[in-house]
Amino acid sequence: MSGTSAELTLGTRFVGGDAVERAFDWGQAIEALRAAYAGEVTEAMFPDRTMARGEGLWLRTLSGIAPDGGMMGAKMIAANFRAGRVSYLIPLFDQQSVELRALLDGNAITGFRTAATTALALDALGRPGAVRVGLLGTGFEAQNHLRALAALRDIVRVEVFSPSPDSRARFIAAVADLGLDVAGRDNANAVVAAAPDMLICAARARDEQPLFDGARLAPGMTVASIGSTLPEQREVDVTTLSRAARIVADMPNEVAHDTGDLIAAKADGADLTDRIVALADVIGGRIKGRESADEIVLYKSVGGAIQDLAVAAMCFHRAEAMGLGVMLPDTIRPVLK
Repeated sequence: MSGTSAELTLGTRFVGGDAVERAFDWGQAIEALRAAYAGEVTEAMFPDRTMARGEGLWLRTLSGIAPDGGMMGAKMIAANFRAGRVSYLIPLFDQQSVELRALLDGNAITGFRTAATTALALDALGRPGAVRVGLLGTGFEAQNHLRALAALRDIVRVEVFSPSPDSRARFIAAVADLGLDVAGRDNANAVVAAAPDMLICAARARDEQPLFDGARLAPGMTVASIGSTLPEQREVDVTTLSRAARIVADMPNEVAHDTGDLIAAKADGADLTDRIVALADVIGGRIKGRESADEIVLYKSVGGAIQDLAVAAMCFHRAEAMGLGVMLPDTIRPVLK
């Protein structure tokens, strides 16, 4: 039977940004990501993103099917660079009924899922115990990354870089509720030279140049790079990449071929593809993220649908249980084929 509508019983819930923030929980987000990455994940389930480009416009789509049998969906990002505007949307479909269960504010999800995944990766790759953290960046992503990591590890010291004294002061005030020892620095290399256990790069450098000198990295450091996701973007230098014993990637193919950092390394004669391993293999226990305490290990993130779907599904279920969001008066009806 083709084109016949199937009966719906559950409907579609719209979960806006405020509702996402109220439903979100760092601990549950990280555990949802851990379960997703530890599952049977294939490339076919989470293909590379697609990008439609126009004059000053692009539409980016990340799609996937969750390995737990629950949801499938996508994140769509529409951007108009001439107007300086970006819009995000995540639809979630039930895998069994293919009913559209939710539409979520993808911007709110993105801000949470990136930091939660980084915390999961740093916890898996870093040396055990309490940590000193270096943070390059003071914006929304930097704040979220510190909050996410604080949900998993005891943090004894934080040094944060921004060239702006006002930005450093705002950051310190914004994270005061965490009760951490936080100091501001006006130089990125000074943060790196302090030899933190974990260094989080959460701000692209001006003119798309690397943020710091990789020669200053101390043995045993774990570095996370999350701010350079496109060919034209740079965040870490070739020295950092060359010194890394492993480059753990959330999306290995995209990290290897579509990020400015790895493209620059290859142009410099450093082919590092044999060092790139999948985060899913590390979390799933198939590959060790670190062989020794002295290794420098880099986590390189471009973001992926597995992250969006895991965190969006968690937020949707919590919003449903808490009565958050709005049930749409009508919905997209599946048809029987």
